[in-house]
Amino acid sequence: MAKRIAILGSTGSIGRTAIKVIQALGQDYTVIGLSGHRQVKLLAEQARQTHAKVVAVTSSDLAEEFRQLVEDQDVEVLVGHQGLVEMVQREDIDIVLSGLVGIAGLQAVLTAARMGKRLAIANKEPLVVAGHLLMSTARAHGSTILPVDSEHSAIFQAMQAGCRKEVAKIILTGSGGPFRNAKPSDLEHVTIQQALAHPIWNMGPKITIDSATMMNKALEIIEAQWLFDIDAARIEVLIHPESIVHSLVEFVDGSVIAQMALPDMALPIQYALTYPQRVAGISKRLDLARLGSLTFEGPDLNRFKALSLAYHVVRTGGTACAVFNAANEAAVEAFLSDKIRFTQIIELVAVCLEHHNPISDAQLGDLMEADTWARRFVGQMIAKASEVRITRP
Repeated sequence: MAKRIAILGSTGSIGRTAIKVIQALGQDYTVIGLSGHRQVKLLAEQARQTHAKVVAVTSSDLAEEFRQLVEDQDVEVLVGHQGLVEMVQREDIDIVLSGLVGIAGLQAVLTAARMGKRLAIANKEPLVVAGHLLMSTARAHGSTILPVDSEHSAIFQAMQAGCRKEVAKIILTGSGGPFRNAKPSDLEHVTIQQALAHPIWNMGPKITIDSATMMNKALEIIEAQWLFDIDAARIEVLIHPESIVHSLVEFVDGSVIAQMALPDMALPIQYALTYPQRVAGISKRLDLARLGSLTFEGPDLNRFKALSLAYHVVRTGGTACAVFNAANEAAVEAFLSDKIRFTQIIELVAVCLEHHNPISDAQLGDLMEADTWARRFVGQMIAKASEVRITRP
């Protein structure tokens, strides 16, 4: 029986790659649903290309334009973020692949978990913001959560070599971004163009900036503790500029199992869709002889303060995780709008955390309120002062 898939965020880089992967897999995998925000022309092309039965347009003001673009097609059009929720509840969808940026799809992801669907999660936010809710919901309703994020997919794959109780620690790898060798003082004058010039990966602007600040690794620490039920103290970060070793797992006997591949999201996307089977796909093959060598180094915590903040947030728990994520999103948006300097991104996040009174046993409403509060706080800080400094490390 064919696996029937909905792609949340199909017009983004993850979604576009996912469509290529699914089409290469053949008739055993079919796209039922798609969603997009403002790129309605591309969304209409994807609907035609995949013969999707249902499409959710989350930008309500563009829904009518999309309807006109697909008026010759037999496709149901849903509108707004509620449309995402309605789509994932369909009985003809088995797998929900979430490639949305931010918390836009959080309610839809939680709904899919309650429906017992397989969840292939590429975006960090559902687990960072609501990890405890998502994992408990999935366990209660028999939903399988498979990571698409390349690092967490690598950990998941490496863990097949042993049992969870045999894991000593998890090692997340990261390229170090464009400023791996920069002095902290040099970061004061980073331009938007420099921050967007990632040496390895081709990603959207928000994720690329997160890589430059290493906030992506900070968020991955939080994500990993929920996905793999492991204390954050046993999660380490290692800089690996070549981005060939996507992460590692060390077992209690001293064995270290690594998953390696060329930096290409097609492989983790495919594995989440075909698991537990491995099948031929579109990913390019790794030639270690041609590559020659791999290098590793520890992260400079003075340069990448987001990593230290992540461990603080994990210890605090509750709504602190939602604030951490939202403050970063707001600060990155401000940087990309040329309102703040590059170094002020993490400074704003830290100040926001200092002023937050966390709720430990947070429910979805608490998390959404914390998200709103953090975005408003960051906006007010930017409006009030041109200089923002961390008052506590």
